[in-house]
Amino acid sequence: MTNTRIVLDDDSRQLLTQLADKLAGYRPEAEMREATRLAQALVLAQKLHGPTEAAFAAEQDLLAVMPLVRDGQTRGEYATLLRLVAEGVTR
Repeated sequence: MTNTRIVLDDDSRQLLTQLADKLAGYRPEAEMREATRLAQALVLAQKLHGPTEAAFAAEQDLLAVMPLVRDGQTRGEYATLLRLVAEGVTR
């Protein structure tokens, strides 16, 4: 993982933080799955914008900055990474 400063829009920052809270708050010791990453990006974007083009754009922006899930990574560990991304520290 590289420590590269990134700039996020408010929607992406908000969605990353919401997902981090959700993952850390429910079964943080369980294995994180790539399918969860993909599904939650869609769910949260549509929750914010409804089934609109804005939701599609937010989902795509979110997926572009969310790290891929690594083998053996827990939901809690992934939540920590999402918080770092939301703060603009890493990608």
